[in-house]
Amino acid sequence: MTRLIVLLFLVTAAGLGAGTAGAGDRITGAVFATRSEVIARHGMAATSQPLATQIALDILKRGGSAVDAAIAANAALGLMEPTGNGIGGDLFAIVWDAETGKLHGLNASGRSPASLTLAEFRRRGLEFVPPYGVLPVTVPGCVDGWFELHDRFGRLDMKEVLAPAISYAREGFPVSELIAHYWHLSIPSRREHANFLETYTIDGRAPAKGEIWRNEPLARTLEILAARGRDAFYRGEIAATIARTVKDAGGFLTAADLAAHRSEWVEPVSTNYRGVDVWELPPNGQGIAALQILNILEQFDIAGMGFGSTAYVHTFLEAKKLAFADRAKFYADPAFSDIPVAGLISKKYAAERADLIDPERAARRVDAGNPALHEGDTIYLTVADSDGNMVSLIQSNYRGMGSGVCPQGLGFSLQDRGELFSLVEGQANTYAPGKRPFHTIIPAFATRDGQPWLSFGVMGGGTQPQAHAQIIVNLVDFGMNLQEAGDAPRILHTGDNEPTGRVMTAGGTVSLESGIGYRTRRELTEMGHRITINVGSFGGYQAILFDPDEGVYYGASESRKDGQAAGY
Repeated sequence: MTRLIVLLFLVTAAGLGAGTAGAGDRITGAVFATRSEVIARHGMAATSQPLATQIALDILKRGGSAVDAAIAANAALGLMEPTGNGIGGDLFAIVWDAETGKLHGLNASGRSPASLTLAEFRRRGLEFVPPYGVLPVTVPGCVDGWFELHDRFGRLDMKEVLAPAISYAREGFPVSELIAHYWHLSIPSRREHANFLETYTIDGRAPAKGEIWRNEPLARTLEILAARGRDAFYRGEIAATIARTVKDAGGFLTAADLAAHRSEWVEPVSTNYRGVDVWELPPNGQGIAALQILNILEQFDIAGMGFGSTAYVHTFLEAKKLAFADRAKFYADPAFSDIPVAGLISKKYAAERADLIDPERAARRVDAGNPALHEGDTIYLTVADSDGNMVSLIQSNYRGMGSGVCPQGLGFSLQDRGELFSLVEGQANTYAPGKRPFHTIIPAFATRDGQPWLSFGVMGGGTQPQAHAQIIVNLVDFGMNLQEAGDAPRILHTGDNEPTGRVMTAGGTVSLESGIGYRTRRELTEMGHRITINVGSFGGYQAILFDPDEGVYYGASESRKDGQAAGY
């Protein structure tokens, strides 16, 4: 982990010189950036694994679309970064279609088993859905998401799109440092679950940094999908194996649950933040929390406060608390609840909520508001092609390597997304059969004057909407460049208002990355904030920005991950 320590030092050193500087006070250049932005004309890809980035570029050079390249990279990441994603998980995407000049949203999240009821959890004496094993397993939505995206925006045959991942799965690849670390941490909690050790270990251990990892069963599974399409996963032999494995382990997911699954095309929703339209997907995801935070922050002179200042960090934390109180109460599957999305992201409601912020004291308790009713670990990647199409895609198993339940001989783990249901009766996110759980993974996009500007995302559970808002603030209020906006020290608030019904710490806790100075930390403590020492996931950022004047793409991949942005 030496490289990580060096990078942390670099960010710390940069922050000591500019931790409280406003945009107008900053020295020339990127104060927080650990590397330069990547700039290219014809295409750009940014993923959390350099090999996956190269696969995406290869697909673009062969004439593939941004969506073809994104699917190819996602398939490779399921092999190369199984600690964050795979075909046993869910997927969300936002696509900019250059031909029509329109954004499209895809919700490819799966539903709970039809035969598993809230009463069954009660019978077992459970207050919360467990994180591992068969009970948190929901239908995997990723594969259907791939084919939905490909049917609408793909150019190359799916065999060509999946070929690189199949080749790497069969021939092997060297495991990168950060993934080897998380892989090692993932094994103890899953080693007793069906087929996990056979699927993801070498004689019961994780592969080491630089060690070659192969996954022949996954290669065969991807070959079946390439040849026979999505129905092979949801209705064919793969579906039968998934259902049999879950049943043998005492679970509830059935072949009928898989056969009934379909993704949903949805309209992205937006708010305008100081001239930039920021776009997210509506619930069951948490994307609109980022919009709520930005709407509240817009009520304040953030640029005048200065990056890293006590006033800015305090105002951000209080805005986050207000948005997450609403998140806990309202965000759920819209097929089961009336969610007041328009009210939640309205400017009028944001002004009312902003009035609740005490500039001198941290709130110990924040209640949800009353908006007008109108009709987690993860991977994130983004790709842009030579025709101006851009895709913002996020995909996850939820807890790292998921439930630990691996369908026999298929080379992947099933997700444990069902853990995010609440077992408290009467809540919007309360468990029900055939329901999509509250989701943490969210892609993001931003436009200016109706034209594409920024495709971005930040992986990492509840960190994501907080980080989305911070990226926009860093770019718009503090004038950072694309790389610096991701590398700048982050603010993370955790521990209150969770949608699972858990009782959390009053007021929550605050983690501040190195680079936010001691004086700010001390003053925040005096205001009543509970400050911890860099606890939690600060996420993993990838982004592509389009400059219409020069007709070029800028790419960025932050230093917290093993990722790479590259173009041609």
